[in-house]
Amino acid sequence: MGQEIKGKIAYVTGASSGIGRSTVLELAKEGVNVGLIARTETKLLEVAKKAEALGVKASIATADIANMEEVEQAIATLEKNLGAADILINNAGIGLRGSFLETDPKDWKHTFEVNVFGTYHVTRAVLPQMIEKDKGDIINISSSSGLKGTAGSTSYSASKFAVQGMTEALMQEVRHNNIRVFTLNPSLVATELAFGDKLDEQDKEKFMQPEDLAEYMVAQLKLHPRIFIKQSLQWATNPF
Repeated sequence: MGQEIKGKIAYVTGASSGIGRSTVLELAKEGVNVGLIARTETKLLEVAKKAEALGVKASIATADIANMEEVEQAIATLEKNLGAADILINNAGIGLRGSFLETDPKDWKHTFEVNVFGTYHVTRAVLPQMIEKDKGDIINISSSSGLKGTAGSTSYSASKFAVQGMTEALMQEVRHNNIRVFTLNPSLVATELAFGDKLDEQDKEKFMQPEDLAEYMVAQLKLHPRIFIKQSLQWATNPF
């Protein structure tokens, strides 16, 4: 028999849209109180209102996760308003396509600042809360590009490979604290990050949806604390 997650506290980054938004709402349906982090306050307020309508507490905090000070302030706000985190979903990230030589070095570096250091900043701020509780769950959303590099995605693939390594090493460090750390590695998901406005609604339905991943994460969180899936890969059945 699995574990109950109702009444727990989850912090979600990139919570204003896409996978993050769907994850917040799916957790709220399960009775999980949610802390939302993203850069745009108006979008966060909209998602938080929907979460609260499902009967849970919701708190927001704006931050650029590439900035350690902003992250620390945001986490302090969520802890004050909701309490210490039981669950952390590191979802926020950016994508960058372009050949190795065509990509501006500043853009290449910025991909790492958000995808790798952003994940590090948030985790570093939240982890002491979980260690004090002697339990917790950390889900880092990586990508199939973090398992296999593809032409035109050197910076993105490199950043997601780095997230894989960081996650696995951290998982080994905190297992004795009853903290589960694992990655999701979706292929193409029908989000603005992946496609922008290039697909019509009918075509989008062929790809994985943000709510698909949100449901999958909830299912993993409900697993008995003695077990976890440290790494998983998600694909759409037949999108092409």
